[in-house]
Amino acid sequence: MTNWRAVLIGFLVILVLGTVGLIIPGIGQLVAGLVGGFVAGYLAGGGLLRGFWHGLLAGSLGGIVVGTLLFVAISVIGLAFGPVGGAAGGLAGFGTFVVVVILTMIAALESAAAGAIGALLN
Repeated sequence: MTNWRAVLIGFLVILVLGTVGLIIPGIGQLVAGLVGGFVAGYLAGGGLLRGFWHGLLAGSLGGIVVGTLLFVAISVIGLAFGPVGGAAGGLAGFGTFVVVVILTMIAALESAAAGAIGALLN
């Protein structure tokens, strides 16, 4: 089972450190992803795979939300062009969602690795 509390806390750590990383040079987005993934994995506990999963979700949560919003927006815009446009918009929106989620998961691999380490140290 996914511990959504651990994922949300890890995501919030990434968000806060990422914002600070924009203001203070040297921290950067990489460290934010590493620390947030570590926190998510540490809070989730349960071994390498569980920590990996929670770190991956924490690191990619923003991209999954954005992908979902794009899917809905493109599908609704397609509906404005009638049934054929709705079907095409739905397919285009789903394709956009899949691409955004895949790219987000690739970008969140450092969070996943840190989550595995965090779960191991728990």
